[in-house]
Amino acid sequence: MIIKSHIIILSKIKYKDYDLIVRAYTKHRGAVSYLVKGGLKSTKASRSKSVYFQPLMQLSVEENYKPNQSLQYLKDIKLSYIYKTLHTNVYKSAIVLFLSELLSNILKEEEQNEDLFHFIEIAFQYLDNDEHYANFHILFLLKLSRYLGFQPDDSQGQSNFFNLQSGSFEAFSTGSYSVSGKNLTLLKQMQGINFDALSSVMMNAKERQDFLSMLLLYFELHLEGFKRPKSLTVLSEVFR
Repeated sequence: MIIKSHIIILSKIKYKDYDLIVRAYTKHRGAVSYLVKGGLKSTKASRSKSVYFQPLMQLSVEENYKPNQSLQYLKDIKLSYIYKTLHTNVYKSAIVLFLSELLSNILKEEEQNEDLFHFIEIAFQYLDNDEHYANFHILFLLKLSRYLGFQPDDSQGQSNFFNLQSGSFEAFSTGSYSVSGKNLTLLKQMQGINFDALSSVMMNAKERQDFLSMLLLYFELHLEGFKRPKSLTVLSEVFR
């Protein structure tokens, strides 16, 4: 059965001599793995094809879908959005590497979620065009938590602390997972803002690293089996 859809590339690995296994997040069915025949051949056609499978590329595809098959096949591939800076700007590339690895580790379910797909799609189109991107990955993670079901709960009136374990703001500290100080201030600042307001949030390299570390701990506490991306080291080096 031929299915037309939009997909976002999360990762790729070599398979046999010249093939690729590509993991993507799809509009129609959530996380799907594809076998790309000849994706690593040195022919001109194969080299041009490999461009499509860079992290977070947005594609319009025809999929030759077969039920109960772990690897699907792509029949036709076109760019649905052409990035201008995402893979050429060294800072944006580090963000892409980090977030694509994180998304690949998190998004494992073959279950349709169009809202999540559109969020990822629009977010990286925004990053591609934005000039104030140093804190993009931080706000992306905060917004992603909403789609994953553990967005920070700010319904409490007075809040001097944020509990990473319960995901709620609190009036008093309740243990080792209670956050206060600069991380709490930044969290409150970033709650509810959109990407176009990121330039209003000021943080230096150390504050950014501390806040990101707190967010990753938050994800660890709420997602079973969550692992910090290996590319975090690269991201930290680029933005230090």
